[in-house]
Amino acid sequence: MPVQPTYPGVYIEELPSGVRTITGVATSITAFIGRTLRGESDQAVTITSFADFERLYGGLWAKSMVSYAVKDFYLNGGSQAVIVRINRNGTKATINLPTEISPPGILTLEAASEGTWGNNLKASVNYKTKDTSNTSLFNLIVTEAVDGGSTEKFLNVSTDVNDPRYLPRVLEQGSLLVRVKGAMSAQRPAQTLVVSPESPPTSPVKMVDSPVPVTTTGSDGDDVTPTEYLGAEMSHTGLWALQNVEFNLLCIPPATRDADTDNSVYQAGLQLCVVQRAMLLVDSPMAWGEVSAPAIAVAQAISGLNGLNLSGDNARNAALYFPRVLESDPKRDGQTETFVPCGIIAGVMARTDTSRGVWKSPAGIDASLNSIQGLQIDLSDDQNGQLNPVGINCLRSFPITGRVVWGARTLRGADEIADEYKYVAVRRTALFIEESLYRGTKWVVFEPNDEPLWAQIRLNVGAFMQNLFRQGAFQGKTPSEAYLVKCDKETTTQNDINLGIVNILVGFAPLKPAEFVIIKIQQLTGDIQS
Repeated sequence: MPVQPTYPGVYIEELPSGVRTITGVATSITAFIGRTLRGESDQAVTITSFADFERLYGGLWAKSMVSYAVKDFYLNGGSQAVIVRINRNGTKATINLPTEISPPGILTLEAASEGTWGNNLKASVNYKTKDTSNTSLFNLIVTEAVDGGSTEKFLNVSTDVNDPRYLPRVLEQGSLLVRVKGAMSAQRPAQTLVVSPESPPTSPVKMVDSPVPVTTTGSDGDDVTPTEYLGAEMSHTGLWALQNVEFNLLCIPPATRDADTDNSVYQAGLQLCVVQRAMLLVDSPMAWGEVSAPAIAVAQAISGLNGLNLSGDNARNAALYFPRVLESDPKRDGQTETFVPCGIIAGVMARTDTSRGVWKSPAGIDASLNSIQGLQIDLSDDQNGQLNPVGINCLRSFPITGRVVWGARTLRGADEIADEYKYVAVRRTALFIEESLYRGTKWVVFEPNDEPLWAQIRLNVGAFMQNLFRQGAFQGKTPSEAYLVKCDKETTTQNDINLGIVNILVGFAPLKPAEFVIIKIQQLTGDIQS
């Protein structure tokens, strides 16, 4: 607001610069959905390490293919993941604690999530509180009685709903192990202290803790089906738990070993990725690589591609990788088993984004596949040459380089389609720019729609694009060759202004991978005098 001078003197007025910095969004946050040993179901939870996954979801589990994918993600350079646990017919273990008043009531604790992990829980109660005269206060200790299990202590908790330490609220916000099931009893639970067997017959009597084990056991449930993956939009279950969560890559490992992710699940996942401006990483079906001859595997892959039904413009947001990988399975005495590569590919993408940028194709001799023992099937150059033109990215093994990603196309990458988003890097760069500008220009809403606003938009969007150009994200030697930002009376007409619309035109010249390096050699025979 301009200064209103009322007396002779010096006045200082601060003028806005018009600079609103646009920050680039993350590019490799990976969402995983599947069955895990423990953890809250149908909730999207962000983790930053495999240690987080072990703490919240129980780590590796032989029946959880998603647990192996998350492990591969972090072993190959991943940093941030979003986990959605799904389960079918799983139940929670419960512990019944009798109250101290006779006749005794019951305070029922239940495991924080479904699964047999809860069967190892034990609970202890004592009255060594800050105010021993307060009969609503007590201490609760919950222990997971397994090697490496955790112990949680909740001191001075209360049965009084008006107390800040009201037990149901404390457990809801601070416990990874238990919750209060049903209504909270008005009476505190009885102490679990008993007379020690070693206590002398004379007083004072020595008391020891005798934790209460589970009353009803929990179960892991059955193998999940496409129904659990698809979930329901109204209740935000299954894939819909990711609806309002930020992620850039989506991995959907199969429900069981040697199985495939259902096509309907992939199709729903692709629709979600289009809305969220993310990429779907598709694993090849197990049958494609189970044959003994690579030539047959190639023929099956080409013929089976249409069966996935991942086509149309939406397929720009998906990439398929073949074959599956062989890994040592710690849950089966180190035996070599076949696993899907989506977690590895997501890790490679995260690693490439960090070292080179999202505009660098996640493939090549630096795109190594860590933590694997081999590939389901070894492809030759000629066989790779049959799969690459139809948009199937191959995983290859070379004598010195090792096992690497050797393909960089989307599912719209077939030569016959000639799509402008043929390459993964080009599509991911476009999605990165779209999401960054979407978030970075929200301040424009309700601003006066005229030349001063358009100049601010050109300034801020132009600065963002210039920064990408300096990092090598675009083709061209000069900014004018690499990108354009246009927002003026040509893009926004008077009719647009009357409708409350401002149009911003942003163009960029993407970097495309050098898929085919052709070296021409010519023999020089010297000058021939004519």
